[in-house]
Amino acid sequence: MDGPAVDGPAADVARFSDRGARIAAVAIALVWHLAVGLPAVLGAWSELAAPTVVAAGWLTAGLVGGYAAHRLLHGALPPALPLATLLLAVDAAVFAAAGERQLFAAANWAWTGLAWFLVVVLWGRPIRWMILLLVGHALIALATLVGDGATAPADLTRFTMYVYGTSSLPVAVFTGAAVIATLARDRAGTAAATLAVRAEQDAAERAWADRRSRLALVGGAAEQVLAELADGRADPADPFVQRRCVLAATRLRRLIAEADDVPDPLLHELRAAADLAERNGLPIELIAVGTPPPLPVEVRRRLADPLAAALADATGWARLTVVAGPDEVAVSLVAPDVAGPQATGREVNGPGAVGPEAVGPETDRPEVNGPGTVGPSAGPADDDEQVEHLHERDGEIRWTQTRWRRP
Repeated sequence: MDGPAVDGPAADVARFSDRGARIAAVAIALVWHLAVGLPAVLGAWSELAAPTVVAAGWLTAGLVGGYAAHRLLHGALPPALPLATLLLAVDAAVFAAAGERQLFAAANWAWTGLAWFLVVVLWGRPIRWMILLLVGHALIALATLVGDGATAPADLTRFTMYVYGTSSLPVAVFTGAAVIATLARDRAGTAAATLAVRAEQDAAERAWADRRSRLALVGGAAEQVLAELADGRADPADPFVQRRCVLAATRLRRLIAEADDVPDPLLHELRAAADLAERNGLPIELIAVGTPPPLPVEVRRRLADPLAAALADATGWARLTVVAGPDEVAVSLVAPDVAGPQATGREVNGPGAVGPEAVGPETDRPEVNGPGTVGPSAGPADDDEQVEHLHERDGEIRWTQTRWRRP
């Protein structure tokens, strides 16, 4: 299986399957050579025509098989042509040296052992190479029979049975390993494609659910205040109503920005809120230090919503600062502390609001809402979504901060 390396789950499965087959082929060849061939050669040593040649051939075939096995087990293919040529030369020498009496005996180890070494040497090559070399092996055996005068029908029948019996199993292993690896790769590829389709379906369903959720939030953010304005229950000149309108518009802008595919979603959403405030006549400075880590949408909302509420009250000027690190993100807003709806003791509830505002005048003590809170009425978030909200005012400066820390 030489050629360019192919990556992916299907290729990994094919390589794993092929490695198992390589190990099996190497084990059969070497065990057969040691456990069957060697005892037979030693047991019939005195009956062989040239025992030294048979032994030398056995050792040479073992060295060739060991080298090819080392290459196979380390993920490479052996050089097939020179090794196969050497094995055929050994085959011819062993047949000639075995002698007529041991021609069909186990001492002529080339009958049974050579085909397994051909499997190892030719691994990963086309099956026609294996067939061609086995034909050459059979022709060498037939030439030896003719040379020894063993041409009787019984000898030829025996020859045919030996050729079939010693070749059929190695050919089956050689072919079966290639087929199994191909099937494994195809099935793994099909499974990977199926999982990819399912993943795309899941992603599409999540995106659809997220769009529905965002649509509900976008609609709810302005629905109540617009309904009150339409029914005459809200006075557009009321600063408190104006603040609700600004807050609803800011939240709408931020929710729309959530759907944008940008490298830094949090900064993009804050910039959208800042742009809207600037369009309403508020000079605002946005400073970003560091790069925020990937944050869930809910965490980004808890970081941005209190700042949107503070921007609705800001007049004169504002400075929005984002300081980010791999494990912490802090967003703060500084603006002049002037009288506004937040100081009147009125509550803001319903769509578009962040949460109930503090009733009565504020003190110098900062208001700290626990992990995950957005306003005094917000509930706790999950353990992996730690967001703190602090708010402080001293009569001159109003400071609001949200902070996320990785647990």
